[in-house]
Formats: sequence, structure tokens, C-alpha cells
Amino acid sequence: MKTTPITHIHIDLGAKMADFAGYNMPIQYTSITEEHLTVRNAVGVFDVSHMGEFIVKGKQALDLIQHITSNDASKLNPGEIQYSYFPNESGGVVDDLLVYRLDSNESEDPAFMLVVNAGNMEKDWNWVNNHNRFNAQVEDHSDQIGLLAVQGPKAIQALQKLTDVNLSEIKFYTFKKGCIAGIDEAIISATGYTGSGGFEIYVPAAFLEKLWHAVMEAGQEFDIKPCGLGARDTLRLEMGFCLYGNDIDETTSPLEAGLGWITKLKKTTPFIAQDILIEQKAAGLNRKLVGFIMEERRVPRHGYLIFDADENEIGVVTSGTQSPSLDVPIGMGYVPANMTAEDTIIYVQAGKKLLEARITSLPFYKQ
Repeated sequence: MKTTPITHIHIDLGAKMADFAGYNMPIQYTSITEEHLTVRNAVGVFDVSHMGEFIVKGKQALDLIQHITSNDASKLNPGEIQYSYFPNESGGVVDDLLVYRLDSNESEDPAFMLVVNAGNMEKDWNWVNNHNRFNAQVEDHSDQIGLLAVQGPKAIQALQKLTDVNLSEIKFYTFKKGCIAGIDEAIISATGYTGSGGFEIYVPAAFLEKLWHAVMEAGQEFDIKPCGLGARDTLRLEMGFCLYGNDIDETTSPLEAGLGWITKLKKTTPFIAQDILIEQKAAGLNRKLVGFIMEERRVPRHGYLIFDADENEIGVVTSGTQSPSLDVPIGMGYVPANMTAEDTIIYVQAGKKLLEARITSLPFYKQ
């Protein structure tokens, strides 16, 4: 298995480690519930250095990104970020990603950073390069970059001790470059997949251990805790955020997955599968991804089948967990488009039992 620059710290802290996307990653340190609630109420820190970072630059960098991503990157100003995805030729999803506009207004050539999922890094790298028919330079910086996600309502107070950058000026989905914990050339972005605010900090991999210790010390008065991927998953599910490989994949329509808001069908620069997605929208969707709350104390799991009141199979669970914030079992899954109204009753198969569930609006957790 691969390691991050601070895997040894997680092991020394007694974290439960497991293979995730080929990396030896911390799943939890104490308990998923404790770490989850720490992020909701205070501040937690995640090592997410397994994520991939590709730099795309040159005179036609924007042309390449416009061609391979669904969102409209021409709207990005320097210092701004977009959530987007790579559509495949059949209208499925190669991966979801973040697009950072790195260059300054004074720069002649645009430069972007694409942040992709660890499990898709090689696939994404090949996808970007195989479609680079433009004069764009693509570089893989994944092994050179360390990344911490410092998440929670008290993240700003903890991190402000470490930098002269005014963190309150970094609006959601924007970033600033600066010095943090004595580390120059850091990218501090107001992003994260938890729904509780905070920042993601990119530094050279060699300085990640220094950043970790500085963040943990700065957050001590706020009861900061290291958090594993288990809490990261429960946090994102409470917000109704898609997880690649569960809720979206090469075979799922992004429109059915609720990603129409990042599918710019009127973008003047054609992108892969744009025509297919336009046709899908015009024809109407056959199914949609919904959130549901179980009426019983049984946690729905990925792959469980969904039935209607007449015991007809109508869909499948894509994600499920016991919500630490709400203390109820929650899940997401695909159901027919005519059964997505709030409070619709569905049934989730668990073993031989059909358990009642109620469709609800997303996110599950509302601050």
C-alpha cells in the first residue's frame, strides 16, 4: 500500500488503519461518532494527502478543461474554485473533482489545478491526457503535495494563529496563497466535504508533518481531534454529497444524481457527452437519487434493494449510515422519478425483511 507523508503519525496515535484506494489510511482514532461530532461542533483535522492533483497550464489550458469537464471553467477568476465532473462518452461520470484557477490576472497563460479522487487517480490522469488535443501542459503533482482538511466551526480560530492571511476574507469555494505555520507557498482554500465549514490546506509534501503538528497545537484550546475517513463519510452523507463509486460512477447519469447544477448544457464550448445530456434532460429522467430516513433502527447498506408498497423492486441503496448528528439511520438511493416526493414511503430490503423508509429532502443535516 502507498502511504502519505504522515502515515507514521496516524499509526503512532493508534488509529485503525485500512487500505483505501491503495493507501494505508486512518479510518478512525477513537470512534467515528466522536470524530464526527467534533467536526460538527468544534474542529477536526483529516489527512487527505491521498487525493490527486494535476496542474494544467498553457495558452489552451482552459480549452482542455472546458472540453473534459461539465461546469463552465471560463467563469472562474483567479483564486476561485469549481466543483465539476468528467463526463464519459456515454454520459456517465469518470470522476468528480475540484477545479482551481491558479494564475493571477497579470498572467498571460491560465493555470489550473484539478483535484481528483485517489481511487481514480490513474484513470483520471489517462483520461485528461488522452483528450488533450490542445496546446496544454499537464503535470501530475500528486506525490509532491500534502493536504490537510481542517474542518468545523472553530477551524478559522485555530488556523488564524498560524497565518497572516485573513481567513475571514476567504469565501466559500475561493482560496488564497500564503504562508502558514512558517510554510511558504501554501494554498488555503475554503473547501471541504463535511458541511461544517473549514479549510483545506495544500503544502509541499515535505512540510506536511510540520503543518500537522502546528495545526494540532493551535487547535488544542478548541479540543481539536484527528479524524479518519469513517467520519469523513458520515459527514458527507448527512449533507447528501455524492461519493464516487457509491452514488455516482461510469454508468450513472449526473442529471439523475442531482448534479444538473454543475452540468452547463448551454456552455458555448462543447464538452464530452454534452449532446447526450441535453437529450436526457429534454426526454425527462427515469430515476433520481433521493435521501431517505429509516423508520426502524436498521442501517441501510450500499447495494440493498428498494421496493414499493406492492413489493415491486424499484431501486437500490447507494449509501447508508447511522447519522451521528440526528441519531437515525439515513441513506441515499435511486428510485423512479415519479416517486421522489418528500414523505413518500419506500421499503429497503435487509435480509428477508422489507423495512419502511421515508423519502426526505437533502441535506439530512441542516445547520
